[in-house]
This record gives sequence, C-alpha cells and structure tokens, in this order.
Amino acid sequence: MKIVVLAGGRSTERNVSLSSSAKVANALRRKGYEVALVDLFLGLPDATDQSMAALFTSQEQDVNLNISDEIMTDDVINALRPDGTTQLFGPNVLKILAMADIVWVGLHGGDGENGKVQAVLDLNNIPYTGSGALASGIAMDKSVSKEIMLYNGIQTARFVNIRKEDSGTVVLPFGFPVVIKPANGGSSVGMYIAKNDDEFKQDLKEAFQFDDEILVEEYIDGREFSMAVVNGKALAAIEIIVTDGWYDFEHKFVTGNTTKFVTPPDIPDDVHDEMKQIALKTFKVLGLSNYGRIDFLWNDNGLYVIEANSLPGMTPLSLMPQEAEADGIRYDDLCDQIVQGQVQALGLKK
Repeated sequence: MKIVVLAGGRSTERNVSLSSSAKVANALRRKGYEVALVDLFLGLPDATDQSMAALFTSQEQDVNLNISDEIMTDDVINALRPDGTTQLFGPNVLKILAMADIVWVGLHGGDGENGKVQAVLDLNNIPYTGSGALASGIAMDKSVSKEIMLYNGIQTARFVNIRKEDSGTVVLPFGFPVVIKPANGGSSVGMYIAKNDDEFKQDLKEAFQFDDEILVEEYIDGREFSMAVVNGKALAAIEIIVTDGWYDFEHKFVTGNTTKFVTPPDIPDDVHDEMKQIALKTFKVLGLSNYGRIDFLWNDNGLYVIEANSLPGMTPLSLMPQEAEADGIRYDDLCDQIVQGQVQALGLKK
C-alpha cells in the first residue's frame, strides 16, 4: 500500500506534528508500506508527476528531521513559504494525496484537528486515518464536546465560555484556582492556571493570543491519567506525574523535564475498568473512530474527563505509544494496527 503521512501545517503545534509524523513514517516503512512524508503547508512547488511518484519509492533511509521544540506563531510559519502565500494546502499536496491508498493524518492542533483538512479529503474521496470531519471538529471544540459529555452523563469540570469581546464583563460561577485554555487548541498551548483575580486577567489576555474563544474551567485537584482507544479497544491507562508544576507544553514535548509516566497505573482494578468504560463511551458519544485518546482526572469524587484528543501525538514523549507498549504493542505494530483498522473500517483494498 502507498501511504502519505501528512505533516506540518499552520498550527502552533507544527513542530509536534513533524516530530510525530517522521516517527510514524519510519515505522510504516519498516512494516513494508510505501510511504511519502508530505508537509501540508509547504508542499512541493516544483514537483513533476515523476518526482511525486518517486516519493513513495525513496525509502533507503529513515526520515530524519531537525525539529525544534518551539511553539510556532503564524508569522514564523508564513515566512517558511517563499512566495508569501498563506493558504493551508501547499503546492501539489492534493495531487500527492490522491496518489496514496490512504493518508495518515499526522497533523496536530488548529486546522489539523478541527475537521477542515478531513473535510477537504472527504470532498476529494481520499481515505485517511483517524476520525471524520464532524467528529474531529466536535472533539476540538472543548465547550461543545463538554456539553455533549454532560448530556450523556459523563462527569467533567464545570466551565464557562468567554469570547474576546465579552472578556471585560466576566463573572465566574466558581472560585479560584481556575484553568484557562483556548476553546480550540491542543498540547496545552495557551493554557494557564490562575490562582487569583490578577492572574486571571493576565492569563486570559495571554490565552486570547491563541483563540478568540476561551474556556475557563473549575480546577479539579486529582491524579491525572490518559487512556488511548485503538480500533474499539481501550488500552492500559497511563498516569502523568509532574513534580514541578503541571503538565504543560514543555512537560509534554521537551526532553529533560521532571515528568514521570506510569503505565499500567497503580490504581484499583475497578477504577481502571471504569476508566476504560468511560473512555469508550466518550469516544462513542463524540463520534470518534479508528484511534484517539481520552484524558482524565481522578479524586474522591470519581473520574472526570478533561477532554478528547482525535489525533494523539506519536512523538518519543507521547502517551499513546507508552500505553500500547504496556499492552504489549510495539510502536511499529501500533502504527500498522491503526492503518489496518481504518482499511477494514472503510472497506479499502489491502
């Protein structure tokens, strides 16, 4: 099979996507697939039909990208394209995608996870891994997904939605501390924990740099977990233990931090089983498919779903590969299972 791993894009999580996608591309090549790694935003400006076809056969060496850990802004990303254009799909990207049997969507954040790219692929009859356009958009919009969870009896933190034009008249229905995060974002980019009114005003201002709509949540004090779902099966949970602060962007993707991961976690079997049931239920009510990840907090009041991730990271520090390893699934096999699960679900020719 020919697979395009679609990476990069215009998100603040562009570098996370490139790191994930390089690792996935190498894994799929080792499993025998013909793999092309394509940057959604940069594309291939001078590509010919012959050079595009050759992308799938140039597999002598692993993809080795020099990727920084920085959060990239629009200005920095736009400067990468020399002609000054800013449309999401770069030159010849759709042509290359159409040559594949299936596309691995290796994008993160922004346009990668909000369903827009998936909608374009749907309109062009290009099959891809992960959830569809609608489910992706729902999972990405934290306020919408939380409303759906609450309607279906899934416990999540109380919250309010704040638009930029209303930020001067905010009255919170719960006390400090509070969690502030962009309503449409990921990897904890633009996320803050405010302990008082002064911090709240400053953090809210900072968060609005990443989105025009901000979610403010009641702070839940508890142990933090994540649980991946792959082809209808919930994997072993992983506990995230941060000894110096909280699980922010740096702790997620920068090596050398003081984050500890434990999988399977040291929790009662009945709690672990309940977490699996809730993860599968959340997956179902949000309409997610193929694979994803559900994040949890646990305390004396039970399990709280933080959010759903429709395209979990696959970097060396990402959670889902560690969970799979704990269930006896090696990284290369995990990637293969995701592809083959979607091939079967979509009825594609193997």
